Amino acid sequence: MSDSQHFDVIISGGSYSGLSAAMTLGRSLRNILIIDSGLPCNRQTPHSHNFLTQDGVPPHEIATIGKQQVARYETVKFVNDFATSGTKTKNGFEIKTAKNQNFKASKLIFATGIKDLMPEIKGFSDCWGISVVHCPYCHGYEIRNKKTGIIANGDTAFHLAPMAKNLTDDLIILTNGKATFNPEQLSKLKKNNIPIIEKEIIEIEHDNGYVKNVVFKDNSKQHFEATYAALPFEQHSDMPETLGCKLNKQGYIEVDMMNKTTIENIFASGDNCTRIRSVANAISSGNMVGAIINMELSNEHF
Repeated sequence: MSDSQHFDVIISGGSYSGLSAAMTLGRSLRNILIIDSGLPCNRQTPHSHNFLTQDGVPPHEIATIGKQQVARYETVKFVNDFATSGTKTKNGFEIKTAKNQNFKASKLIFATGIKDLMPEIKGFSDCWGISVVHCPYCHGYEIRNKKTGIIANGDTAFHLAPMAKNLTDDLIILTNGKATFNPEQLSKLKKNNIPIIEKEIIEIEHDNGYVKNVVFKDNSKQHFEATYAALPFEQHSDMPETLGCKLNKQGYIEVDMMNKTTIENIFASGDNCTRIRSVANAISSGNMVGAIINMELSNEHF
């Protein structure tokens, strides 16, 4: 592939959202380059759920089929690499990669996702996406009626509590330190018989990623079969920000209703710009971004 080749669109990130955008654009005969390093954030998750026609399918299988289908469109090219920097040019953008490749495009899509920042709790990362989960819609049915924890505090824990309570009556909140609930929240939790444990967590004992016990700093243990957890995150790529794209207060890339960022001709889709974190939503947003960009390119050349 020539380094000087100019593409209509470069897509940074070739997971669900990036592939979805590429399919839409490939079907519209656009010259597309997907730059992807093959490390999706849900690579440890055994099954994808709440996705019509794909419920219960391993995420890597969905991605593999998606890539095979997108590869059928001859104007879509793939490169196994990681986009590291980008600059604005007269006719669009120039992207440099970790393998010292240079590519140019009129428009960019960042489908780069986010990176979860794991707490310093032994065993936590081994369970993440398996039995320590982020979303009651993606995983809640599978852990229904089980002894379940919520590793979170304050407003975040209170947000999760009603949805988790809907799926199990055996629920405990683990604040990993002093609780920060307001009096109204505490009253509501007490009314719903949801205990709070304020001890610091030092370990999650597990069997191949499936929670057995939560171990506290005082060496006491509490048996659980699964937990929800709300984690801080950072953007998987800092390139959107270095190109001038604004992040919102939550740390997501700021986009409008058409998934346009604050920089002209740069778009974002998938987990990097929304709290709705699911394979189904990533695919949906990528599909829309592809259609919007094709419409813009069509109008520009009409």
